[in-house]
Amino acid sequence: MSMSLADLRVFCSAARQPTLGAAALELHVTPSAVSKALRRLEGDVGAPLFDRAGKQLLLNDSGHLLLARAHTLLALAEQARLDVMGERGAIDARIAGPALLLWRHAAALASALDAYPHASLRLQSVFEGAALAALARGDCHAALVTQEAIAQRGADLPASWQYTALGSMHMRLAAGRSHALARGVPAASASLPCRLHEVLPHAFASPTHSLLCGEERGRHADGWRGASGRIIRYWSDDVQLLLGYVQSGRALAYLPDFAVREHDVLSIELADAVACSEQVLLVWDGALAGQWLHAVAGQLSLAATIGSN
Repeated sequence: MSMSLADLRVFCSAARQPTLGAAALELHVTPSAVSKALRRLEGDVGAPLFDRAGKQLLLNDSGHLLLARAHTLLALAEQARLDVMGERGAIDARIAGPALLLWRHAAALASALDAYPHASLRLQSVFEGAALAALARGDCHAALVTQEAIAQRGADLPASWQYTALGSMHMRLAAGRSHALARGVPAASASLPCRLHEVLPHAFASPTHSLLCGEERGRHADGWRGASGRIIRYWSDDVQLLLGYVQSGRALAYLPDFAVREHDVLSIELADAVACSEQVLLVWDGALAGQWLHAVAGQLSLAATIGSN
């Protein structure tokens, strides 16, 4: 049996997409080219790989079996090519994860790829479950998730996956400098000590879904673990909009520490509130990763260690 890697790539796309046309759009080829590649591959393996229902393609048992092998074959072929080319390799680095974590680590990821001048970085914004599923399918090289997301899946994850710790993301209560609580605070100050009873009468802005896993969590979607009784006046699952309400002085919001630092807003230090933090991980398949990914993971780990000191 002789299989073309190009035909395997077409097969993987057709397995992801609902129709030949959708696979053709993803691959930037014609539907006829996709159909011919699939027929060639089915001839090579000696069995049909799809059950065809009109324009839809449904993987059959043979297709599911080949798909599991195809991801590994394509990853190993890419790994071999890039390892041989070294720094000259045209790496298409694909990292999946929640938008919040991509924002947090985008600059560090870009810096880690500086040694590869022909590399490109593709950040795929999806929630944690989808990011881990994309890694398992071979649709991305690594996933950015929290330790909690890994703990929830436990033994279900492949033994070959590796986990690079990227430090903790702490949540901070943020207030704009025009907010009533910030009156009299010097412009040079970055924080403001308060008691919980002082902040609860003020309006809050909050998401309705977790910005990490996407689950609907209502009044606790932002990770707030303090006393109940918050007045949530503004709701949005877009962290930039939440920041806008804070910067305008209209509301307080419970936001990641890096987002508070990067904007001219105050971090309210609550002496009597329960702290919330998340350990962030870069997850990747050590069995399929090329040398470049090992190097990137090492640089990210080093940067996280330096940043925590």
